[in-house]
Amino acid sequence: MNRITEFFVGLLFGLGLLLSGMTDPAKVLGFLDLFGTWDPSLAFVMGGAIAVGFFAFALARKRTTNFLGGALHFPKSTQIDKRLVLGGLTFGAGWGLAGFCPGPGIVSMASGEVKAAVFVAAMVVGMVLYEVADRTLHRPQAAH
Repeated sequence: MNRITEFFVGLLFGLGLLLSGMTDPAKVLGFLDLFGTWDPSLAFVMGGAIAVGFFAFALARKRTTNFLGGALHFPKSTQIDKRLVLGGLTFGAGWGLAGFCPGPGIVSMASGEVKAAVFVAAMVVGMVLYEVADRTLHRPQAAH
């Protein structure tokens, strides 16, 4: 039942991305072009997402389980640290350069967009490289 629910929630999310224009790199880049032909329409999309998220998290904080009975896991840390800032900057730079972020990239790739497939492939390679580097840097040192 969980997998079926996850599938339909993902499908709904993808449909929302398509309808809002978030899968169109030109629209995204137009939103980021503050000093050119700025397109503010995605601000309304993001505002709507923030509003939905705000109320959804407020509701979730009052619960101990999700709607299917599973445990709710919230982030423990509330600190803004170097890792969070660098991750946000990297995400934003990738979004600004490619016009895609992960969700819209996957939706666009599924619709046959070649640029999106290249973006998603690069994203997966970057995630693998990060995991390898993170494990290497944080591996316990062998006792001598």
